[in-house]
Parts: sequence; structure tokens; C-alpha cells
Amino acid sequence: MEKDDNFYMRQALAEAMRAAEAGEIPIGAVVVCRGDIIGRGHNLTETLRDVTAHAEMQALTAAAEALGGKYLQECTLYVTVEPCVMCAGALGWSQVGRVVFGCADEKRGYQHYAPEALHPKTKVAAGILEDECRRLMQDFFRRRR
Repeated sequence: MEKDDNFYMRQALAEAMRAAEAGEIPIGAVVVCRGDIIGRGHNLTETLRDVTAHAEMQALTAAAEALGGKYLQECTLYVTVEPCVMCAGALGWSQVGRVVFGCADEKRGYQHYAPEALHPKTKVAAGILEDECRRLMQDFFRRRR
């Protein structure tokens, strides 16, 4: 079976569901290198009481550990929601080769505030399983209100 963007985004969605089950904002991420998932993460900001414990940061840290280095040029990050400015900066510093996200974040997304935060060579794809990613976020916040 050939794995594609939808397959890996479903893996990120599974991470997002883990976050929701823990009462965290349901954002999930995976880092893929040469077809293998080498990093996984979901939001842990409430659990760790750490505003920097975003899904992307968790996945980047795991990927860097797996590769034994901080540069991820040959990797793709899949994340259910557009990265914030902080995460986009970390993605830029890691020189990640590609970023794929599900739904845009109109309030906090990097594209609005810092569209050049990613490394210049990083390729971006948006809208992968967009409806599912958006619905997970909307349902979570609807239940909280």
C-alpha cells in the first residue's frame, strides 16, 4: 500500500483525538522521513502547564531525537491545524522540507502574521482532510462552551 498525504494526516488526526481525550485543544502532528513516522505529538499545554507544548513542537523534538540532529530537510510535518507563529519559527529553524496542514487557523495561523517564518525552501500544502480537521476543532470548542 502506498502511503499518501491523506494517510499521514489521518495519523495526525489520531494524535489530535488523543489530545481531545485528555482535555487538550485537539491538534495533532506527525513527522515523516522517507515514508516512516519518526515523530508524533499532540497538544500538551494543559497537561504540562507549558504554553510551548504544541503538537508540532512535540513532534519536532521526537523527530530530531530519532534522527540524531536538529535539521529535518528530508522530512514532512503533517499537522491538523495551520501552525502558529511560534511553531512556524521552529519549523523554519529545523529547515523541515515540507509542511502539510489540514485546516487554516484564521486567528493564530502563521500565514497571517508571519508568512515568511518557514525556511525559504520549505514546501507547503494545505487543505488535506480539511473538513475532518476543522470539524474536530469545532466540535471540541462547541462542547466546551
